[in-house]
Amino acid sequence: MSDFSQTDIKFLAGVGPKKAEILNKEINVFSVEDLLYYFPYKYIDRSRIYFVHEVDGNMPYIQLKGRITAFETFGEGRKKRLVGHFTDGTGFIDLVWFQGEKFITDKYKVNLPYIIFGKPTLFGDRFNIAHPDIDPYISEDERPAGLMPYYNTTEKMKNHYLNSKAIQKIMAAAFSSVVKNLSETLPERVIQQARLMGLKEAMRNIHFPENAALLREAQHRLKFEELFYIQLNILKYMAERKSKLKGFVFTKVGDYLNRFYEENLPFPLTGAQKRIIKEIRQDMATGEQMNRLLQGDVGSGKTLVALMLMLIALDNGFQAAMMAPTEILATQHYQTVTESLKGLNINVELLTGSTRKAKREKIHNALLTGDLHILIGTHALIEDTVRFSNLGLVVIDEQHRFGVAQRAKLWTKNVNPPHILVMTATPIPRTLAMTVYGDLDVSVIDELPPGRKPIQTIHQYDKKRGALYESIRKQLREGRQVYIVYPLIEESEKLDLKNLEEGFEHIKEIFPEYTVCKVHGKMKPKEKDAEMQRFVANEAQIMVATTVIEVGVNVPNASVMVIESAQRFGLSQLHQLRGRVGRGADQSYCILVTPYELSADTRKRIDIMVESNDGFEIAEADLKLRGPGDLEGTQQSGIPFNLRIANLVRDGEIMQYAREVAQKILDEDPLMERPDNLLLKKQLKKLGGNRYNWGLIS
Repeated sequence: MSDFSQTDIKFLAGVGPKKAEILNKEINVFSVEDLLYYFPYKYIDRSRIYFVHEVDGNMPYIQLKGRITAFETFGEGRKKRLVGHFTDGTGFIDLVWFQGEKFITDKYKVNLPYIIFGKPTLFGDRFNIAHPDIDPYISEDERPAGLMPYYNTTEKMKNHYLNSKAIQKIMAAAFSSVVKNLSETLPERVIQQARLMGLKEAMRNIHFPENAALLREAQHRLKFEELFYIQLNILKYMAERKSKLKGFVFTKVGDYLNRFYEENLPFPLTGAQKRIIKEIRQDMATGEQMNRLLQGDVGSGKTLVALMLMLIALDNGFQAAMMAPTEILATQHYQTVTESLKGLNINVELLTGSTRKAKREKIHNALLTGDLHILIGTHALIEDTVRFSNLGLVVIDEQHRFGVAQRAKLWTKNVNPPHILVMTATPIPRTLAMTVYGDLDVSVIDELPPGRKPIQTIHQYDKKRGALYESIRKQLREGRQVYIVYPLIEESEKLDLKNLEEGFEHIKEIFPEYTVCKVHGKMKPKEKDAEMQRFVANEAQIMVATTVIEVGVNVPNASVMVIESAQRFGLSQLHQLRGRVGRGADQSYCILVTPYELSADTRKRIDIMVESNDGFEIAEADLKLRGPGDLEGTQQSGIPFNLRIANLVRDGEIMQYAREVAQKILDEDPLMERPDNLLLKKQLKKLGGNRYNWGLIS
């Protein structure tokens, strides 16, 4: 782009220091270039002029040509409104304003020709348009052709006369100054290969489209470019990391794994587990550091895969570590691993924030001597005082709950960074995985272990409590346990807590013959752990809780998950909660309780849950319904860039193709040193310090 594109926005015609300050704060527009990349959110066709007699109440925005015959004022105070009677000779329509009476009557004169634009509504027996756009009439030859862009604006911007129309005028001023000198941002061969519109033409047609076909081409070009540079950077970073970071070579499968496989394996491996162990073994034998994401639904057997890989590390003379986000989950992993390794003479320890000092020192010493083979813990593992003799593999569970800096600390625990396996039970849609975890190799466990029955999901209305409690009592009589989950959403935390407390008392009254415990986020960790342990030990048969149990203990005897006010949860969260049951051989149930009155989107969410147990199908649906920024996990890990025009849901195919084009470039020129790749390097450098936070991709 030209030097002018870097000019401070305040020097642009129609802006000035005060408006520039508003644009800086409200929409992050500081330079002319920032403004050019502030794209419209919608377009309206203003090429057609309607007649008043054609107007009906179902029409969208329309354009009329005519005159205001008179102004009238009605009402007083807040109910005061100004009405302009408008006609084109075929009929009358009222123009209505609820504020700015003097401004309107000074600016617009009776019996002069105007073009008005707005949405007609029927009020009484007359149509009206509230707060219409009004322009002086100009002939068709002089009128701009095509679609009118609309820009997102904030209340503060509107208060300073920076509405969509004002942005459009400022954009036109910027465009006329810059367009001749706009430098292309993609190499010619990429433009040819992807059959893209040039940058100048794309910018012109994104802001001032002549027709719908040119607009689509402009959008495609700019979406491709945005996604292409994201993928190019991820792939380049991935290649550089692999070339620079040497990994430990695990070639041996020895006594630890063989004895476990022959003597302790709890059930035969599924085909998916075998495939993934093979993939990871190949990774760990290359001499490059492995960085792999293992996705699989709750109960799909990820922990068993991780355990077998840790045994391969031991067979090759290395130690292994496993990090979980909570003490409860770390303790659960510790119990599972120690139980699984009984009789194999493998030293496993648990390190958490509540580990006593004497025990902690013992663990530290055993790590340094190499007597401790596997260490399982929470954030405590990344403390500087925790040093290993020879750490070769780190498994990170529910990794989106850890910050990038926290995860990176594990890399420093050996001379070369250990192999990294990150696991998640939150299914991540493919398009999101290519961005948030774009530098990781991805493996998916898509089979449940043998003997597991799919959970039956039932939608029940909250008025039918009798039937709900009877089905719960039936399961309790058979010796099963039940979760009852209430929402806990920050905006209404007090109200939610009250609902949970009332629910707890109500459930105790309904089921006096059973013990009921409760867990919520406001409890102290020790109290929460004690209550959870009561449930694990079957000392309590019903647990009333908030979503703190979403990633929590493994209770195979729990066969019913009741989710109160299920309409207040997202799909991914409902699926995670459902995964708390169905861990034993018995048939399990998830009951979604809602009121009768549900919005169309909410009903769609509930129907998807009832129809599908497939976590990836549900995650894709959630992404479509809610968008990437709202998905469980994506806020913690961070979608590391603000997409200006591309959409991760709708533009998955463009992103896949952009990734393929980027990969081909790096395959041919890994360091991008060829003259025809210098532009790519320049753009990556610029974007690195501009729109995207690449440091979050890890």
